[in-house]
Amino acid sequence: MKEPGDNGMGLPIMLQALDGHVPKRTPIWMMRQAGRYLPEYRAVREKAGDFLSLCYTPDHAVEVTLQPIRRFGFDAAILFSDILVVPHALGCSLTFEAGEGPRLVPVTNAAELAALREELDPGKIDRVFEAVARIRAELPREMALLGFCGAPWTVATYMVAGRGTPDQAPARLVSFIDPPFFAALIDRLVETSARYLIGQFRAGADAVQIFDSWAGVLDPEAFRRWTIDPIRRIVAAVRAEVPGARIIAFPKGATLSGLTELVQATGVNGVGLDWTADRRATRYALGGKCALQGNLDPLALIAGGKALDGAIDALMEDFHGAAHIFNLGHGIRPETPIAHVERMIARVRGS
Repeated sequence: MKEPGDNGMGLPIMLQALDGHVPKRTPIWMMRQAGRYLPEYRAVREKAGDFLSLCYTPDHAVEVTLQPIRRFGFDAAILFSDILVVPHALGCSLTFEAGEGPRLVPVTNAAELAALREELDPGKIDRVFEAVARIRAELPREMALLGFCGAPWTVATYMVAGRGTPDQAPARLVSFIDPPFFAALIDRLVETSARYLIGQFRAGADAVQIFDSWAGVLDPEAFRRWTIDPIRRIVAAVRAEVPGARIIAFPKGATLSGLTELVQATGVNGVGLDWTADRRATRYALGGKCALQGNLDPLALIAGGKALDGAIDALMEDFHGAAHIFNLGHGIRPETPIAHVERMIARVRGS
């Protein structure tokens, strides 16, 4: 592991950590940091009228991305968008129902897949790229800008079921019943997700994160086939056009052996850990091989007080001296008190 501050390039500390250095202080950002826990977000959401308009209108996407930066001064901004932009740009019907989440017209066989586009609709994703460019122009250079996409497995689970389900059984079942169709769906998502990330890098993103929110429902063999291999292919395709691209993988629910195999197979710069991960074992296995990101329980952030302080202190101790990026073990919840976020940032930064 490289020594604190030994970066030689004046990089933002988030990028220092992704390059394997130990920054002089721990970088911090939060998944879903631009979201419903902020009153200013809710105001823009109401103005936009619907969630997809919020994602596809650059003025709105730029504003909500920058809101948590203005309020908290995180070390990274993450593009405000959604993992289902990719299937939507492939021609999938997509709506967001209040209190119920996304709804898609299911894609369950080869004929339905053939009816979709082979490439992303530029009329949709070019607006996302415009937002990325504008965010990067407005951010201070010391703050990193993250882009993202959903991992093929997770996006496919929503496409097959048409919604989120408790254990994404519809996609798991289809992968057993019709492997050629499911492999073709994953292939389509690998190719288009890679193009989507390349476009974000070219627009100004400093790094990207691949969210595999449903990786934890897969058995080890399926994890290799549907999580590790697609992410490996995306990383290779992106780096073929953006050499040195910094990429984080977040396979929520993955076992330590799965995380280790994923890092070795894909060469990602960082791996996100959910709140169930054994930090000490993960550091022993992966410290020095990639940056470790996470992994505060979002409920500890809601609890606040001594419970929050103790959880932060234990986390910081376990990762002391490592290339570590402080984050939650999943996205911040809408009911989280803003004062608790402020307390967390102050404690992580030692003030």
